[in-house]
Amino acid sequence: MRPGYSGAFFCFNFVGMNDVFVNKVAESGIITLNLEDYYPQKDLMVFDMKDYLFMELILKEKDFREKLKALDVSVYQDKIVALTCSADAVIPMWAYMLVASALQPIASQIVFGNEEETTKQVLLQNIAAISVEEYADQRVVIKGCGELPVSEAAYVEVTKKLRPVAKSIMYGEPCSTVPVFKKPVVRPT
Repeated sequence: MRPGYSGAFFCFNFVGMNDVFVNKVAESGIITLNLEDYYPQKDLMVFDMKDYLFMELILKEKDFREKLKALDVSVYQDKIVALTCSADAVIPMWAYMLVASALQPIASQIVFGNEEETTKQVLLQNIAAISVEEYADQRVVIKGCGELPVSEAAYVEVTKKLRPVAKSIMYGEPCSTVPVFKKPVVRPT
């Protein structure tokens, strides 16, 4: 073996200097919509009613109200709050209302549900707020296979949102898509 030679063999196919590589995906005019971009952007905190119950099972109104008054609400400042009860306890509706009343001035949002349900609900709210004007008569790919778990409900909602305006909707990546919807071409008569 020659000195400085690793044994690897490389084959280069040089193209003429005037040849340009063309990114056909970039030139296709397809708009990629990544649902992960609509994930909650603020921190999420869980408020578990279980921690405010007697023996984590029974709500005593007087004790509950006292604990709620003593609550340091500043930790919920500008946070999305998932309001839930992880114990198998019967919680009166007014108790959830009291918590919401205490946190509403400080939290950015309060959602009834555990952390996963809250994330899903906020994601759906963010998708509902999408402005469809930029997708009018456009070819749109809804990106799949990302880093974050995006629910089926989110894909259904974005499809319902874009179908009335988009020229076509696809799922996947711009280089490999699954057609979902294509607006019929209306020919003048």
